[in-house]
Amino acid sequence: MEPMQIVQRAGRRAISVVELVGLFVIAIATVIAAAQEVGLMLDAGKVRLGDLLLLFIYLEVVAMVGLYLASGRLPVRHPLYIGMVALARYLILDMKGMDELRMLAVAGSVLLLALAVLVVRFGHVRFPYGPESDADAVPHVPPARAGAGPAPGEQSGRF
Repeated sequence: MEPMQIVQRAGRRAISVVELVGLFVIAIATVIAAAQEVGLMLDAGKVRLGDLLLLFIYLEVVAMVGLYLASGRLPVRHPLYIGMVALARYLILDMKGMDELRMLAVAGSVLLLALAVLVVRFGHVRFPYGPESDADAVPHVPPARAGAGPAPGEQSGRF
């Protein structure tokens, strides 16, 4: 094996390790934040809509990390959904202190994100990647496949 190939392989493995550590940190931090939120709800003795929406955001983050670990692909729509729920939560919690223009801007932002989801879905239906790929994901090379070339049945250079 040539020295350049050794360096490339080591680089790919290092990046995979950094990705895994980052995902682990994100998952643990999200679970801790969700547990803290549940503790605040128990202390307050009531559950508000804003609390539920925040827990839903945490759940989406954990689901996105789990999907990335399981498939090696990052779903494109999950961050859009998280953004829509976060903006809805912001609108619900701060509506009394907002002027009309800001409310319209936040609502318009939710609408733009919803349209982005539709565009992504339309693009995947109209221009599918093929049967071997997830129609809603950005590809990622799992550590075991790094540098090994396409798997049997895969096309190289295709997202």
